[in-house]
Amino acid sequence: MSDTKTPAATTLVIGAGELGLAVIKGLLEQSPGSVGSTGVLLRPPVNDAEEVISRHLQDKGLRIIYGDLATETVNGLAAIFAEFDLVICCTGFVGGPGTQRKITEAALQAGVERYVPWQFGVDYDVVGRGSGQEVFDEQSDVRDMLRGQSATQWVIVSTGMFTSFLFEPAFGLVDLERGRVHALGSWDNRLTVTTSEDIGRLTASILAHEPPIRDEVVYVAGDTFSYAQLARMVEAHLGRDVERVLWDFGKLRSEVAMHPEDGMRKYRLAFARDSGVAWDKERTFNATHGIEVTDVPAWLNRRGLAVSA
Repeated sequence: MSDTKTPAATTLVIGAGELGLAVIKGLLEQSPGSVGSTGVLLRPPVNDAEEVISRHLQDKGLRIIYGDLATETVNGLAAIFAEFDLVICCTGFVGGPGTQRKITEAALQAGVERYVPWQFGVDYDVVGRGSGQEVFDEQSDVRDMLRGQSATQWVIVSTGMFTSFLFEPAFGLVDLERGRVHALGSWDNRLTVTTSEDIGRLTASILAHEPPIRDEVVYVAGDTFSYAQLARMVEAHLGRDVERVLWDFGKLRSEVAMHPEDGMRKYRLAFARDSGVAWDKERTFNATHGIEVTDVPAWLNRRGLAVSA
């Protein structure tokens, strides 16, 4: 009887930003013994903050690999990916147009066993192409690439918008200081949001699921609500009435036409829809498996974001 053990699966996480760090934490909580077989692909540090993150991850026992997604070739990325069984892309659109296609092509060329692309967002099958946001079109291309082959298994985790992005001043949906909430398209349009911490935990749970989930889109949600409900949640948190401002589709489209290089205006237009950006929380992976998540009121309360009247 052989006592040879099956080697542990090796995992590469691409990026260590808000999502990357959350996914790394989720993976290590799910399987503490996997730290020695987990690598992180980072761009070479260009400032002290990036150097601190790199040292922090190295101190945990993670293997750090340096490479720049914006300048690295498909062949170069494929050579890196080929050392790993599982590749999880946690770097979004910062590398510029075409980056997600390049990363996906490299993962397929490398023959990785399992791949989780950067699709932590809306339902790109429903949104499709022509939403007004070019990076959404690229996400549809990535899905076509994955579905057009069978050698590499893939898992897409649809999360909706990151909860923190709701309150991003540059995005402009919620202004807590002024007590103002904007609706995109209609007050009845809905959004699904999930915190990065929950995405990290849920991604780890999805990847550990038995039997393995393969070639499938998995939906998660921290909260799903209409813009009218969002306004009421903000009012409850602030303890006062808020100003409600509707940005209808025509206004959003004209703003994009006048400012074609403004990515935030394109995001507002892309989210001003009644399908593809929200799904019922009761039907998600976290709900069906009884995994607790953070909704918007809890997220606000944990961060002490109340503003006095």
